[in-house]
Amino acid sequence: MRFVGPVATRVVVGGLALMTVAAIATGCRPEPPASPSASPTSSVKEPTPGPSVTPIETERPQSFEVPGACEDIYSDGMLAQLQGANLPLNDPGVTMLSTENVAILEILEGGAPTLRCSWGAPSDTGLATNVTAVDPEQSETVAQALAEAGFGCEEHGEGTICRIEQRGISLDDQEYTRGETHYLGQGGLVTTAWLNLSPEGYTEDIVATLWG
Repeated sequence: MRFVGPVATRVVVGGLALMTVAAIATGCRPEPPASPSASPTSSVKEPTPGPSVTPIETERPQSFEVPGACEDIYSDGMLAQLQGANLPLNDPGVTMLSTENVAILEILEGGAPTLRCSWGAPSDTGLATNVTAVDPEQSETVAQALAEAGFGCEEHGEGTICRIEQRGISLDDQEYTRGETHYLGQGGLVTTAWLNLSPEGYTEDIVATLWG
């Protein structure tokens, strides 16, 4: 999917590629040795051992696991809504990407565990979603990329949800609405691009299903 400005463009789902201490050695002449002198003998009282401390194991957050099937990322209600709209799941002719942001695409296509799900046939209506496991460095890259791209973001659950939308007219003089909605949180990333199809609460449903 390529986002364009408010100029006429043909919009078809199936054709979108969519941050020293310097130690200064000073030369010193050694002092002459002091004359030995007798010193009183003293005894040192050994410290009384205190109670032993057992390290407390802290629970580490579990890594995010990418589901094995598209049906597993939705609640029963959302899945029924999508299926009831007669939208094909993972039609091979749909080439829409789940984002057009270059920095995020490099993560999605760079070997990170991911699941791709698309709804719709090659046409002027559809959406594509990727669910991806990301590490802290990748999460930081995504957050920075979304901010620089002008996405509107807000806290959602234990993460952040970001949106951007565009309206235009195609070469066929048809009005269209397209956009991207992404969620970043707790080791996972959900990226969705849509064209004339944005089910209410779609991304929120995925977040609730996968993160609870």
